[in-house]
Amino acid sequence: MKKKEVLNAYAGIGGNRKLWGDNYEVTAIELEPKIAETYKNFFPKDIVIVADAHQYILDHAHEFDIVWSSPPCQTHSRMMKATRHPKKRYSDMSLYQEILFLTHFYKGLFVVENVKPYYDPLIKPTQSLGRHLFWSNFEISPFFTEPNFKNFITSATVKETEELKKWLGLIYEGNLYYKGNHDPGQILRNCVHPEMGLHVFKSIEK
Repeated sequence: MKKKEVLNAYAGIGGNRKLWGDNYEVTAIELEPKIAETYKNFFPKDIVIVADAHQYILDHAHEFDIVWSSPPCQTHSRMMKATRHPKKRYSDMSLYQEILFLTHFYKGLFVVENVKPYYDPLIKPTQSLGRHLFWSNFEISPFFTEPNFKNFITSATVKETEELKKWLGLIYEGNLYYKGNHDPGQILRNCVHPEMGLHVFKSIEK
């Protein structure tokens, strides 16, 4: 039987992907080359493409059976209103663009994931689990508790960053950074925990 093809957009280092196993043909899209390289080290069988995931979804979603998208969450996060983020910026509306596009123009199964925002979501989510919201065209079981990590918003020390790696089960040497970000824990905090990623895919398989 032909394996279903999955588009893993904004793949990061692959927290959501870790427990899917070899049941799918996965294409991962990640814009930052060093982060994409780390993903490839974890999942050598996946196709990894360094590209703009937002544009890639528009151009290629129809080629896949399943789309998972986790667009950038920083401008939606409740931390946006914290005093340590004094820079003014608009919330990135690509989140809602993708939800609308996939809902109305994509024929496969999809899930869009993001953090719970500091405002009421502009489109009602399908499911809320832990600190995450999900928009999907299939039912995601609500019976899941995200593994706990004490003091999730860390001060980015070496020890705390290493603990985040262990929490996710994604161990790599040194630190990774998003462009312009000097917090080595950001790439890890952006991950969907592997057990949550597996829970969502079990809902797909049902």
